[in-house]
This record gives sequence, structure tokens and C-alpha cells, in this order.
Amino acid sequence: MARAFPATVVALLLLAACSSSEGTAGSGTSLPAATGTTAPPGSPAPESDAATTTPAGGTPSSASAAPDLGNVAVRLTEIGSFDQPVAIVDQDGVFYVAEQAGRVLAVDADGGTPREVLDMTDRTTAGGEQGLLDLAFSPDGGHLYVSYTNNDGDSRIDEYATSADGVDTSTRREVLAIKQPFANHNGGGILFGPDGLLYAGYGDGGSAGDPKRNGQKPTTLLSKLLRIDPAPDGNAAYTIPPDNPYASGGDTRPEIWSTGLRNPWRFSFDAATGDLWIGDVGQNAIEEIDHVPAADGAGKGTNFGWSAYEGSARYNDDQDAPDSWMPVFEYQHGADGCSVTGGFVYRGQAIPALQGAYVYGDYCAAGVRALVADGDEVTDHAVLSDQPGQVVSFGTDAKGELYVVSLGGSIYRLDPA
Repeated sequence: MARAFPATVVALLLLAACSSSEGTAGSGTSLPAATGTTAPPGSPAPESDAATTTPAGGTPSSASAAPDLGNVAVRLTEIGSFDQPVAIVDQDGVFYVAEQAGRVLAVDADGGTPREVLDMTDRTTAGGEQGLLDLAFSPDGGHLYVSYTNNDGDSRIDEYATSADGVDTSTRREVLAIKQPFANHNGGGILFGPDGLLYAGYGDGGSAGDPKRNGQKPTTLLSKLLRIDPAPDGNAAYTIPPDNPYASGGDTRPEIWSTGLRNPWRFSFDAATGDLWIGDVGQNAIEEIDHVPAADGAGKGTNFGWSAYEGSARYNDDQDAPDSWMPVFEYQHGADGCSVTGGFVYRGQAIPALQGAYVYGDYCAAGVRALVADGDEVTDHAVLSDQPGQVVSFGTDAKGELYVVSLGGSIYRLDPA
């Protein structure tokens, strides 16, 4: 699973060569903090001759032809304004938006007035990196899962039954509970993978520099990407998939899929290939994007190196992670940002030249960016838009089109210019 350091410094110069029109994000409350303390205030793929690949746990699908970022021109179409939105999910043509304060709103894809479907503001205290952090629907749409920090600042995933009438709040069931030692680096992203199982990303527990050394500690769920079946197993609130890398027990928690993550605020699987992509927020110097192809296990048993490494640079000398998987892309703190927001590989039809490119952003520097990776090398990079600011999340619809979430309030669809 390990990958050697790239011959170059993993494309640092690519970002430096990007447009200087990227602005600094405005004030607001940041969720994916970049430093050790709370952040600054404030669909089918086209036909291709590419080889058929198999998503992790899924069925074979063909990857699209190589993207051409030089011929990509986009515009942002606002689809709605919300109160500090942090996530958007398309479920059967209806968009569900999570607001950091604890509300989930539904809005029809063709517009209209958002309607509240869940109010959990009494169970979370929003601010800094805490609050309602993400949401996901089960593959059959029968359950809604919400990831949040409770009033004590601890991480939770709750389940609700859904129906044609909406979310049945009387069915709330706690699926996962994790004690958080500090108020930051909560992670909190959740999604159902191509194998139909629930993945959840958690940071190292906070403060700065991984003081509890959770990054390489196998007995904690912090600093990990988890994989569970949320269905109960006897008295247990969830089931351990038997093919998890540590399902057989021992010293490593069986829920763990990947280790060594500092704060994997947003992650995703490529809808065409099953590859895993993670935007892992750095400490004081380096932001990183991780890519593990499905052929290499899509993160199964992968160690991403924190806190022995920050990006590809050595960090805590007392930590050892010799088999670390190095980032496919990284950039230094500065004009290019300080808090990466992971996105999605674009698999829509509206922008053909973008198909197959990974789209992402940074909370601290306005704009939407894209990169193209060939194995462990980045071959192209571009700034697609110099707006919006405070990018905290991305989403996709059933057709694979992309949506950009700004904590400042607006959600946009990425359209061809």
C-alpha cells in the first residue's frame, strides 16, 4: 500500500502558477480548521477506451476520457441561500441542506422555498468546528444519517427513518459515539460508499500537533476513516463488515478503514472508478489531497502518515509511519489557502472537458479548483473560478453535476460558461 515520495515536491508549483485572482475568504465560522486552534473567525460516464475498473465493493464501470482543463470554462449558478450551510445531498431529486446550527432543510431541484425537515438545534452547540457537520441517506433512501457534535462537544452519528412524509423524528437512534478531547479537528464527514456501507472521517481530536498521538494509535477511532454497516448487530448499534482490514480484532479497532489522518473534513469516492479521494487539512504549513485507486484498495488499511508526516514533510519525530501513503497533491499555506476542502471527481455531462478531474477548494482562499492525476502524479491543475469564498463542502446530483457550498450562506451549481 505504501507509495514512494514523488520525484518532485508533489506539484507545489502548480498552485503557485495558478491565477492570482483568488481572494481571501471573508469573515465567518470555519469548520475545517487549518491550524491547531479554531480557524479564523468568521450518472453514467461517457464512452471511453479506458480500461474497465471495479469500485471498492461495487461493480465494474468505465472511466471517462482524460479531462482537458485548458478548455474548461465555468460559471456559478446560485440555487439557494441558507444560514451557514455545511453540506448538500441530492435524494430523489430533492436537495437536503445541513446548516451548522442544527437544521436540515429540503428544497426542490427546480427551486422553491426551503422547508425544514429536521431541527436538532437542541442537541448541538454550533461554533468553531462544532455543530451539525454532514448528512447522508442510506442507499435505499429509507434512513437519514446526521453527523454532529453534541452539547458536550463529542461526535455522534444518529439515524432517522424516512418516508414520503419526511423524516420521522420519533425514530432517532444513536449509531456511533466518539469522545472528543478538544473542540477542534472533529472531522465529521459521512457518506455511503460504492459498497453500500457507511464511511465516516474523524480528525485527531484537536489542540495542535496531535498531542495525544492519535494519528498512529490503533486503539482510537480518532484520526481515522471508519467503515461500518449501520444496521444493529445484536446489542451493538452497528455491524462490523467482515472484510474490514482489522475486523478480526487484535489491538486495532475493527471499525477502522484508514489511519493517520489529521482532519479529513471532506472525502469522496469517484463514481466511475471507486477511487478514494480525501482533502486532509494540515497543521501550520501544508494542505494535502490524498488519492488511493480502487485497485490499491480505496483506502483499505492505508496509513496516511499523520502525525509522523504533515503532507510529505516529516512532522513529529517520535512517530513512526514507514508505510505512509503520500499525498498526490499538496500546497503550502499562504495565498493559495490554509484549509483544504475536499470535493469530487466530476462525472457530469454539462462540462465535458472537466470529466474525470478532481474538483476541490480551500476555506481560506476563495475559488473552485481542479486537478488531473495520472497514478501518483498530477498532470494538470487549474483555478476554475475565483469565487465563492468560505468553501466548506461540495455535493453532486443524480446526473453527476457539482454543487459548491459556501459557509457564507450560498450554494451554487457549477455550470458551463
